[in-house]
Amino acid sequence: MDIRLLQGAAIEPYIPDLARLRIEVFREFPYLYDGSLDYETDYLNTYARSADSLVVLVLDHERVVGASTGLPLADETAEFQRPFLEQGWDAERIFYFGESVLLPAYRGQGLGVGFFAKREGFARRLGRFDWCAFCAVERPLEHPRRPGGYQPLDAFWARRGYSHHPELRTEFVWQDLDEKQESAKPLSFWLKEIRP
Repeated sequence: MDIRLLQGAAIEPYIPDLARLRIEVFREFPYLYDGSLDYETDYLNTYARSADSLVVLVLDHERVVGASTGLPLADETAEFQRPFLEQGWDAERIFYFGESVLLPAYRGQGLGVGFFAKREGFARRLGRFDWCAFCAVERPLEHPRRPGGYQPLDAFWARRGYSHHPELRTEFVWQDLDEKQESAKPLSFWLKEIRP
């Protein structure tokens, strides 16, 4: 497997592959996302426009099988910045992690741990961030599409040094697989201090 670190506009040639990967992986619980290539392309262009964005690509013989993203929170959309600004955080000091997506056959091989390490290392090298943050969708325990044996990633994130901050909440709109139209989904944030 080949792991590539791409910054800013260097991701543009990979946007179609990244869009397809996100749609495929995010169909799974807890996201249940019924996405479109147009929406995904627009979303990923946020990363292409940010000079300090990072995309960690995992390729298997030139096929994109995994990816992880990050960018300064100040370059993210208002939905992600709003909870921090309302709580008095300085968005300029936070590096935001978008997603980590891997096709099922490539999971359990340490790539997820590597995604966190590479994004944190990148944020540290930029030298102006005190925190790394990401958000996770919240689904009720009794959700009808929750698979048997499903384990949330909270323990994995805690082992990476992240703490849940349920007071930092936002909503994001998308259409679930079984919905006829889009609806708002609640998300809350996890943070890790990275300043020396």
